[in-house]
Amino acid sequence: MTDRLETAEHPEKLQRVVIEPLTRVEGHGKVTLLQDEDNRIRQARLHIVEFRGFEKFIQGRPYWELPVIVQRLCGICPVSHHIAAAKATDMLVGARQLTPTAEKIRRLMHFGQTLQSHALHFFHLCSPDLLFGFDDDVRHRNIVGVINDYPETAKQGVLLRKYGQEVIRVTAGKRIHGTGAIPGGVNKSLSREEIDYLQTDIDQIVTWSQGAVELIKRIFSEHRDYHMAFATVESNMLSMVGDNGAFELYHGGLRARDADGNTIFDHVDYTDYEHYLREGVKSWSYMKFPFIASMGSASGWYRVGPLARVNNCELFPTPLAEAERVTFRKIGDGRPVHALLAYHWARLIELLHCAEAIRELLVDSDLLGDDLLVKGEMQQRGIGVIEAPRGTLFHHYEIDPDGLVEKANLIVATTNNNQAMNESIRQVADQYLDGEQLTEPLLNQIEVAVRAYDPCLSCATHALGKMPLEIDLVDANGRLVDRINKRASGEISRAAC
Repeated sequence: MTDRLETAEHPEKLQRVVIEPLTRVEGHGKVTLLQDEDNRIRQARLHIVEFRGFEKFIQGRPYWELPVIVQRLCGICPVSHHIAAAKATDMLVGARQLTPTAEKIRRLMHFGQTLQSHALHFFHLCSPDLLFGFDDDVRHRNIVGVINDYPETAKQGVLLRKYGQEVIRVTAGKRIHGTGAIPGGVNKSLSREEIDYLQTDIDQIVTWSQGAVELIKRIFSEHRDYHMAFATVESNMLSMVGDNGAFELYHGGLRARDADGNTIFDHVDYTDYEHYLREGVKSWSYMKFPFIASMGSASGWYRVGPLARVNNCELFPTPLAEAERVTFRKIGDGRPVHALLAYHWARLIELLHCAEAIRELLVDSDLLGDDLLVKGEMQQRGIGVIEAPRGTLFHHYEIDPDGLVEKANLIVATTNNNQAMNESIRQVADQYLDGEQLTEPLLNQIEVAVRAYDPCLSCATHALGKMPLEIDLVDANGRLVDRINKRASGEISRAAC
């Protein structure tokens, strides 16, 4: 990035262009551009404008409530927080190894979550840009346009997501905010009828998932040069991997590699994450900026999520996804694939893997077992890490002797990608907006860059939404002198005192 885009001298003299709200992402955010009189971009930043609070809300709550409470962070990612919190509370109750039934039911739930989330993101949020082009008319560049022009593609996207939600319902009790995972295991196994129900459509789901991968490969190949260059930044990458370096979503060690694919650290116990990762803050965002401790904040930022996972793993444990991984890695010519828009390709390879993994699990008799819980000696510290659809998710809790939460730290996937998203925005500003008269299609390219990461801004800030704010001014005698109210709409009023 050029220094010109990092800082802006005398910003009060520059024109401020604001993209607010960012569309087709989960949560509330905005991008600000500072532009001089010659239309040169002097600064580009992603701002997260929601309030960060969940780490405080859960202090004082009993640990066994956490898997249910923390999923209220988000209606899109509840299962991810549910499972990460459950893994952290497993550690609190001394459950070092779950029963086969409990672990496989959790894995099934997690595959269902990743399947439905990836389907939602690709078909509903990103396919309009990819199918119609970034500069297509805004009235057509949306999911309704996809339904009209590509009805079968739109239908398959809806049904893929529906199937993933049904997997969640069967394993967690509800599609959203379920209760299936509890400290030390799960609260129910599956019945024969539930397994038969899920098996009915799974072959079709695998076939549609293969079709989705073929679709993104075709789109990528038709516009290869553009897709390889658009908003692309080279970065470190972080993910979990299995013992043999295999792709892993539920449990494994942390692996970080640099932009050339060289190992920074590998198979690190995620309960030691604080020794390897740090979180920085900046005045203009509620979202933190994580980085690899040994490299410092300037060069230690990294990316997580599908692109990082497919680059970091040595193989997929399911055959169809593994064949697609091999094809995908070839476009990197021996180096990691850094193209931002390759996130979509990697995401659909993961979707295919989840469909295959669900099919394999549905013939496993352990799903019918009745040995559901494990407990051991209570611990004061519990850390749970999973690979959520958007990337590596950390839940860290510390409790007092009464089992009440004293400390909580959550690092979500979108937070891990924070610096990378800002770098990609600056890249778009430098490549496509600098010196141009800004138009909606040009500004949409900023949103395309953000959407590729599939950010969940609500999760990243532990948001309450657009909060109203009330400020009271009280004198030394306790008398109310003034009161100002800021409504959720942004309107400010002064109350009578």
